[in-house]
Amino acid sequence: MAFTTIISTDALALHLDDSAYVIVDCRYNLEDEEWGAREYMARHIPGAMYAHLGHDLAGKKTGTNGRHPLPDPEALRRTFGRLGIASGVQVIAYDQDIGMFASRLWWLLKWMGHEAVAVLDGGFRKWTGEQRATRAGEEHHTLREFTGAPRVGWTMSAGEVAAASRKPDWRIVDARAPERFRGETEPIDRVAGHIPGATNHFYKWNLDDRGTFRTPEEIRSGLQESVGGVPPDRIVCYCGSGVSACHNLLALEHAGQRGAKLYAGSWSEWSSDPARPVETAASPLKTESTEKA
Repeated sequence: MAFTTIISTDALALHLDDSAYVIVDCRYNLEDEEWGAREYMARHIPGAMYAHLGHDLAGKKTGTNGRHPLPDPEALRRTFGRLGIASGVQVIAYDQDIGMFASRLWWLLKWMGHEAVAVLDGGFRKWTGEQRATRAGEEHHTLREFTGAPRVGWTMSAGEVAAASRKPDWRIVDARAPERFRGETEPIDRVAGHIPGATNHFYKWNLDDRGTFRTPEEIRSGLQESVGGVPPDRIVCYCGSGVSACHNLLALEHAGQRGAKLYAGSWSEWSSDPARPVETAASPLKTESTEKA
């Protein structure tokens, strides 16, 4: 049986020597981009390869396409092949704890047509907290050929999001913390606030007090409060840069609600254009561009 959403530490421990499994370490720190690579070299789950958010799981930035744009599909194919991923391989992604960065790899593989991928529930913190085996240094896998291609309809552009936000039977879902959604603070991007009409479902609401995923029933209940009764194929997820939004997409699928879409550019792309409208909790506002198109 393939794991397609999350996997427990107990289940992964049974497959450490399984050649049909590829484990990928996705640990990352937004304030120190090489922290994850250093931590990987010091200690990681045996057999794991390392994937860097900025180098492997994001594409080139233009200044207007967000902080973590999607990689070029051909570049992704090369990355996945280098990691030892091909058809029939079960991929397990993990990060330091709650799965925010691992869910980005999970979504990218799904987007490229690879179904057998799951996030380690509780991440490296839970693994080591249970005194499980680790290893130091760099791992190597036999190069494989990954042949997947992007699935149509899994992403939306800024223009498509703007159009969907005006439709009452669609939901634009912001994964950022409530204070960022409300525009009370913005530690990273140039403008505070959210996409007009969006609703907030903070990705950490998908987790329990231990930092592991809530049950599918609990997630469905929480999403119902945040999103309402719209079908999943009319949900568009975004965040600051298209990373934590993938955590909501993972939670949706774990709860049996598949089909939601990713606005990959997210708030970092949206807010880069002063002509795009911005809304806060208090009142909507719109800044006008003084430049002609």
